Amino acid sequence: MADVLYDYRWKVILLGDSTVGKSNLASQFAQSEFQPDSKPTIGVKPANKIVQCNSKTIKLNIWDTAGLEKYRAPVRYYDDAVAVMLVYDITKRQSFENAARWLGEVRKHGEPGIVIMLVGNKTDLEGRRSVTTEEGKKFAGKLIYLG
Repeated sequence: MADVLYDYRWKVILLGDSTVGKSNLASQFAQSEFQPDSKPTIGVKPANKIVQCNSKTIKLNIWDTAGLEKYRAPVRYYDDAVAVMLVYDITKRQSFENAARWLGEVRKHGEPGIVIMLVGNKTDLEGRRSVTTEEGKKFAGKLIYLG
């Protein structure tokens, strides 16, 4: 199959604790599939998707990274990244609290001006929510002013 020509290539890194759902976010976006039995990622698992935006073709490289400490993202993962998605599980408060640590890694190793998005995942488990929407919004609002 021939490579698709594109105007831009954007690398987006998914960061967060293990089991917050980074792999399923990536597979849902890139292949439109949900994998209920997904296993923890070791190292990095890249996925690609071609999207159109304002008559431009963009190749998105989504890097699903390991959340386990022993498989933590090496500094080189941040090279050329234009955006990071900090993912936490709304049913696991600790994953939300650890988002500040993940943010510190982005600030330390990411390029100046890197776009940072906070993602509260597993909203289908609303009945087990331990992080309120307001808490997520408050932390996301601080992202704009940190830097």
